[in-house]
Amino acid sequence: MRQGFDFAGRTVLLTGATRGIGRALVDALGQRGATVLAVARDQGSVAKLVETSATVVDGLAVDLSDRDASAAIADWVGANHADTSVLINNAAVMSHGRLTDGSKEWRISISNEIDVNLIAPLVLSAELLPTLSRHPSAAIINVTSGLAIAPRRDAAVYCATKAGLRSFTRALRDQCREADLSIQVTEIVMTLVDTELTAPITIRKYPADRAAEDLLRGVERGLEEVWIEKAKALRVVHRLAPGLAYHAMRAR
Repeated sequence: MRQGFDFAGRTVLLTGATRGIGRALVDALGQRGATVLAVARDQGSVAKLVETSATVVDGLAVDLSDRDASAAIADWVGANHADTSVLINNAAVMSHGRLTDGSKEWRISISNEIDVNLIAPLVLSAELLPTLSRHPSAAIINVTSGLAIAPRRDAAVYCATKAGLRSFTRALRDQCREADLSIQVTEIVMTLVDTELTAPITIRKYPADRAAEDLLRGVERGLEEVWIEKAKALRVVHRLAPGLAYHAMRAR
């Protein structure tokens, strides 16, 4: 039987907290009575968020492309915020272009996207399991994308990282069940949202505040997968006619 999840009174570790969906989540979590530990790359932005938001009780500026970042975050949480019972892996980067152009600069961007979008949430989830498992109930929320289902040709690496995170989330959920841990592991299959990340994409985008609300409502319902806006339709199309879903995204 599916049980609901209540954010009230919880401490939530949120990556990518200063912009886009992350910033909208800060406000939405505050409205639910939660407090936030804000993690983002820019020191000034993190400090400003801590200063101006009553919801954010502490912040840490860290570059998730650094392979040691996730361990540093986990140590910070363990030393200062052992009451943390929710992890939201929201931070992501996206490079647009074609690998076929022969540019050697792709070596850097490929590594950066894999480190931020895939390795960081995998390692951070594993590092925080001891802290989360000490609570009567906890949650790990991983933000993937409809692009994990049907990729865009101009964002090949981003799509691959989100597909990897989707697979990891399913396996981690099974591991938590097998270990009898009271940790809800939820995947958020995100639609195209109006953020800096998607600025080069000119088609209509979903507002970040609505995406944040949809995300939290799905978790509150105890869902294992939360499909946001157009991702719901993509799910149906992909189930019935995968080729049509691939063609629709390829044509964008």
